[in-house]
Amino acid sequence: MAETSSEIRLAVDSGETAIGVRSVIRSIRSDSAKLVIIASKNKESNRSNVEHLAKVSGIRTYEYNGTPADLGTLCGKPFSVSMLSIISAGNSKILEQRSGE
Repeated sequence: MAETSSEIRLAVDSGETAIGVRSVIRSIRSDSAKLVIIASKNKESNRSNVEHLAKVSGIRTYEYNGTPADLGTLCGKPFSVSMLSIISAGNSKILEQRSGE
């Protein structure tokens, strides 16, 4: 978990990400998302909608074991982040880590 957390932060800092439900959906529909990370405590309607879109598009999802406030803090944001998509991992190895699971 700690290793994954540091990789998420590195992806946010050095790569390209989409933060928030609408931005994540946009990145999935535009086929630019490579991985979707969803905070474990989330609105069920948002979660199921995004998980369905990701599955249909062949994009992997990862459940972050924490609240949206925890995920926001991890991303260095002063607000809650319910989900984010990794578009470009930058210096992070998050896409390589998640591919084996």
